[in-house]
Amino acid sequence: MEEIIAQVQSALKGIWKYRWYAVALMWLVATLGWLRVLTLPDDYQSSARVYVDTQSILKPLLSGMTTVPNVEQQVAIMSRTLLSRPNLERVMRMVDLDVVSKTPRERENAVDELLQKIRISGTATYDIYSISYSNSNPKLVRDVVQSLLTIFLEGSFKGKKGETEKAVQFIDAQIRAYEDKLVAAENSLKEFKMKNATLLPRQGVDYGSQLLMSTDALNNAKLELVEAEQARNAINAQISGDEPIVGADLDPGTIDNPELDSRIAALNKSLDALLLQYTEAHPDIISTRRLIALLQERKVQEARTRVAPGDPGKNYSPMLQQLKVALAEADAKVASIRARAAEMEARHASLLEQSKAVPEVESQLAQLNRDYEINKDNYEKLIGRREAAKLSGDLATTTEMMTFKIIDPPTAPLRPIGPNRPLLYSIVLAIAVLSGAAFALLVSQVRPTYLSPAELREATGLRVLGAVAMNWTEQERRKRRRGQVGFGAGIACLFASYGGVMAMSLLHS
Repeated sequence: MEEIIAQVQSALKGIWKYRWYAVALMWLVATLGWLRVLTLPDDYQSSARVYVDTQSILKPLLSGMTTVPNVEQQVAIMSRTLLSRPNLERVMRMVDLDVVSKTPRERENAVDELLQKIRISGTATYDIYSISYSNSNPKLVRDVVQSLLTIFLEGSFKGKKGETEKAVQFIDAQIRAYEDKLVAAENSLKEFKMKNATLLPRQGVDYGSQLLMSTDALNNAKLELVEAEQARNAINAQISGDEPIVGADLDPGTIDNPELDSRIAALNKSLDALLLQYTEAHPDIISTRRLIALLQERKVQEARTRVAPGDPGKNYSPMLQQLKVALAEADAKVASIRARAAEMEARHASLLEQSKAVPEVESQLAQLNRDYEINKDNYEKLIGRREAAKLSGDLATTTEMMTFKIIDPPTAPLRPIGPNRPLLYSIVLAIAVLSGAAFALLVSQVRPTYLSPAELREATGLRVLGAVAMNWTEQERRKRRRGQVGFGAGIACLFASYGGVMAMSLLHS
């Protein structure tokens, strides 16, 4: 801390030693600064406030019928684009600034100056916008603000008829394009249905249902064939004289019948495969179980029959003739049912083969239907949008969706708002004082002197043997006092001059 105090004292002594340099620089800086502030041009400002009423009764009345213009957004965009270059050039023409600016560089500078000095502010809550401009010419600031206000008021929804017509023309072109797309989609869908008519759903029945119905019909035909064969075999047994064996109930598993056993084993194997895929309620499983039960019952019936002794006169009995007729009818029925079962089996195999192509066909059909529905939906929407666009155009061109009310019109200012000369005078004085002290300190550092034996010992590192005291003469004392008085008078005159320029500034304002 003592070291810092010592350095401060040394700096103050250096400044005091070269105080006349400081005073001279203070006067020079203060005089030049005050003259520059005094010659600054006065700055005048004019402003205007306008209220935009965007609450129209047509909004709730036409809501849902057409696209009501968003006037709040339009006003906000107008306020932001008001300072665009075309608008600024128009302002220059309206206030004759383009006449003053003769060269392209001067016009660019004039546009930049307008852009820097124009201020636009607004409140989104109350829709009140303020436009202000500052310049050294009071008449010019009023004219510029008036021109900006005129451009702002002219930026309403008038003159939108051309834009509406272009929008309607664009929508009409899109409608014609979608009409062509709809015709093409309809033709593609028709050709696809004609090409894949056998694989497409019929009367609400899809291909899987058709395959299931074919399986049920085939199983029923096979069952009917088994029943017809059993009836034929019974008639044939009566003709051959077989008689049923009377006895206890027989177990089908203990009866040895190779033909029926092989068929029952094949059906059981098919039943196991079906149970891995379907439940007990599936039609294929039910029909297979029914067929197995019929075959087992047939085994029992054949086991109970036995060959009766031959009768030489049986071939001439009327009963035998009737049985032969019934046998012929039974054979014909078996042949008919067998042919029908074979045809159904062939159809079922064809359906199974075609089922591999069904997913691809259904996918293509869904894609075609989806494209058609999309085009149809867009076409219907465009029809509605065209009518809404026409109504919106009429609304924008024939009605007033917003009104402007000027709250404060622009006026020519009588008093300048700037520059703030008292503040600038004070800043100049502070800069002058600081620059003088800094210059004196710099000179003391450039031309250093040792003001005490301690400074000399610290700077050289040598021991100081002694110091010679200053013996002031009377003449030197008078000279010293005159210097002190002159320094004080110089500082006092500087502050007195500051007071004078401040008083002049206050009187001028």
